[in-house]
Amino acid sequence: MRALLPRWLAPLLRRRYTNRLFGRHAWLDHSLAHPPEARPSAAGPLVPLLMRAAQATPEQVLAQLQATAGGLSEAEAAERLRRVGPNEVAHDQPPTAGQRLWRAYNNPFNLLLTLLAAVSWLTDDSKATVVIGSMVVLSTVIRFVQEARSSRAAEALKALVSNTATVWRVPAGGAAPQSQERPIRELVPGDHLQLSAGDMIPADCRVLSARDLFVAQAAMTGESMPVEKFVSAHDPHAPPNPQPTEAAPGQGPLEQHNLLFMGTNVVSGSATAVVLATGNQSYFGTVAAHMNAGEGTVTAFQSGVNSVSWLLIRFALVMVPIVLLVNGFTKGHWGEAFLFAMSVAVGLTPEMLPMIVTTTLAKGAVMLSRKQVIVKRLDAIQNFGAMNVLCTDKTGTLTQDRIVLERHTDVFGQASDEVLKFAYLNSHYQTGLKNLLDRAVLEHVEMATELRLAQDYRKVDEIPFDFVRRRMSVVVAEQDHHHELICKGALEEMLAICTRVRTQGPEGESEQPLDGEVLARVHEVAAQLNREGLRVVAVAMKELPLDQTVFGVADESALTLIGYVAFLDPPKESTAPALQALADSGVAVKVLTGDNELVTARVCAQVGLPAQTVVRGPELDALDDTALAACVEQHQLFAKLTPLHKERIVRALRRNGHVVGFMGDGINDAPALRAADIGISVDSAVDIAKEAADIILLEKSLMVLQEGVLEGRRTFCNLLKYLRMTASSNFGNVFSVLVASAFLPFLPMLPLQLLVQNLLYDFSQTAIPFDRVDDELVQKPLRWNPEGIGRFMVYFGPLSSVFDIATFALMWWVFGANSEARQTLFQSGWFVVGLLTQTLIVHLLRSPRLPFVQSRPAPLLLGMTAGVAALGVFLVQGPWAGYFRLQALPPAYFGWLLLILLGYGLLTTAVKRWYAGRFGWQ
Repeated sequence: MRALLPRWLAPLLRRRYTNRLFGRHAWLDHSLAHPPEARPSAAGPLVPLLMRAAQATPEQVLAQLQATAGGLSEAEAAERLRRVGPNEVAHDQPPTAGQRLWRAYNNPFNLLLTLLAAVSWLTDDSKATVVIGSMVVLSTVIRFVQEARSSRAAEALKALVSNTATVWRVPAGGAAPQSQERPIRELVPGDHLQLSAGDMIPADCRVLSARDLFVAQAAMTGESMPVEKFVSAHDPHAPPNPQPTEAAPGQGPLEQHNLLFMGTNVVSGSATAVVLATGNQSYFGTVAAHMNAGEGTVTAFQSGVNSVSWLLIRFALVMVPIVLLVNGFTKGHWGEAFLFAMSVAVGLTPEMLPMIVTTTLAKGAVMLSRKQVIVKRLDAIQNFGAMNVLCTDKTGTLTQDRIVLERHTDVFGQASDEVLKFAYLNSHYQTGLKNLLDRAVLEHVEMATELRLAQDYRKVDEIPFDFVRRRMSVVVAEQDHHHELICKGALEEMLAICTRVRTQGPEGESEQPLDGEVLARVHEVAAQLNREGLRVVAVAMKELPLDQTVFGVADESALTLIGYVAFLDPPKESTAPALQALADSGVAVKVLTGDNELVTARVCAQVGLPAQTVVRGPELDALDDTALAACVEQHQLFAKLTPLHKERIVRALRRNGHVVGFMGDGINDAPALRAADIGISVDSAVDIAKEAADIILLEKSLMVLQEGVLEGRRTFCNLLKYLRMTASSNFGNVFSVLVASAFLPFLPMLPLQLLVQNLLYDFSQTAIPFDRVDDELVQKPLRWNPEGIGRFMVYFGPLSSVFDIATFALMWWVFGANSEARQTLFQSGWFVVGLLTQTLIVHLLRSPRLPFVQSRPAPLLLGMTAGVAALGVFLVQGPWAGYFRLQALPPAYFGWLLLILLGYGLLTTAVKRWYAGRFGWQ
């Protein structure tokens, strides 16, 4: 299906995506119901609802929600979805058509044009009013249409990577409840959810059952550490409460230990929960709706656009008064001088900038989708192109993500079926996040029959995995003779809780203490497996009495080490070429992994990364920020990392001035994804990773990422083209106007003519987002550089003024347009030269190469500029000339025109080559 994306994306882009509000929750006719009209903008009235759910028993909550212990039926869920609406919050609702139209109009440039149109109307200059009004309408309508397309494209692309939740539903006919994956937006109150590590909490929920459930709710409370959740509203480890059914004084919903909130995520453990509130009815939704009116955070991209916009505006604020004063004093007609100065202000205004930005980003997002890259936030395209350091995990990125169980051995490296048996029991009965290692173990399906799971084993308890312990345990009853705690995890962490080892000898199994000699041999066996590129997971166990029914981390002690399961995940064939391509594109790759250093070094050496030195997580703990800043620059491989280690490395690289991308797909990657300039995840990632990412890859491959980086740079490069052309052309025009105004007895061009010329020029640039980009322009990261744009403007702007002044001399002395009576001929001659040089500059400055020969423009841009040039000449030579107070030019003029255009092209090309050699083109 993904291969067909470009073919079926077009219909998606034409769909209308609308999100309904969620103010219809009054159908709950028991104590949990509350009328939506009574709910103010903040989350206050939701508090009683949540508190009642926290204080009630699970049975009471289900009764209040009119739900059964097995979940809702499909018919009930469909009816509730119809009444309540999708599980989406208000801030995700796209603006209405009226709001989008106002946003398309509301920018400094359009407001300035509107002011000028009003002044022209008040001074009875109807022609100028029409022209300026047309510019406002054209700019607004084009931006409105492009933003509508962009919005639909963004929603369609988001739909490709929408998150799902595991829901228990009762099939028709009263059959047993079944778990199924459903889109989060389809959840309704009363749904039963199955939650495990890595899941986003999709709605406000009440816990029905939990096992070592730890939830990160920093987004709601600011707490940096995960919070444990239970079935009770109170922490069972806390001192007894004399009134256990009531909340503690001063505590609110966020302090209740049996409530889960939309926007948080499961760190470890597992649970079942029932949905209380969805969408705007949730705690997060009501707060988001309350805060929605506030302005959003300005991104780096928006800041860059704003900096360039204000550069041009400041330039206009300085030059326009000068033009007014020069014309007022030299001509003596202050009213006419004022209108002319206002027209110059319009010419200096990049009124097409918002539309060009929107069109460029929207087109870039669609083009990236064809490269299997989905952009969740359009502004992220700029950071994608600017990225110069990529931090990535090893598994699935450098390797094939096709882990197979290669060996199962005892502690001394001899093949052992017993180790496979215990590993299988552990993977089979654990309910947390089943990773690729678990799946590789469970592929040995014959073990289920050999072990007689249904007859001989019964799960008793589970101690879920977390990234501090780096292990997980299950407790099973074997034929109800005894309990067995079976633990598997990283070798170092497992050795810390083991006191004995089990070995196979001629006389059968035996156990011996884990003393120094045995420990050294264990390390050597594991190291040898690592050097072969195998990832080693240790397996241990101990027997426990039948009368013990509750187990915790404290029980993971005094275990007997049984052996190891070793996994192989070979490198992808495409990894080495992709790494080389990224290096050629100016992107340094750093590997950040939780795996051990030997396996990491082996895999990285196979794909061409220098693997002599691998920095381990514990070594980073000993470094302060200054030492860490030097360390992350000197090394490429980092192993045995925790999630906080990854985040700290990313932040250190950013402080060093890099634009950092982080690619990850696990729950342990979420902090680093948020810390990076651009978070990159994959479609198969856990919910929290996809939620934190800015870019989603539909294929977990560095080659796909490389293609996406180049496409992002092409998008940004086209935007820079417009800014350079606009800045340099505007500067040159104003300089020419000042020279002409100082020496001519009449205006060099009437305000109406200047406005028409500017409108035509702006229209020719609307095709820039669809232009081709030279390969060498995307070989290095692109970053915002307002100073460089200002320098570009100063160097290239005056070049057109040289030929403008030559045109003044031509019209004055050769064609005799040297009096007020013949000013129309003068103005017509400069109108054509000005329009054609401005149009030609589009091709001269779009690339550092020789235009039309070494670098060909896109057909659309070529056709647009040629059409505008032809229309400009037609306005002068055709029947409409009188309306614009122009007149037809003599045939001899066009011979001179060709010489002027040729000279302008040659001079600009020469200066362009010198400029690129000295300053670089970017």
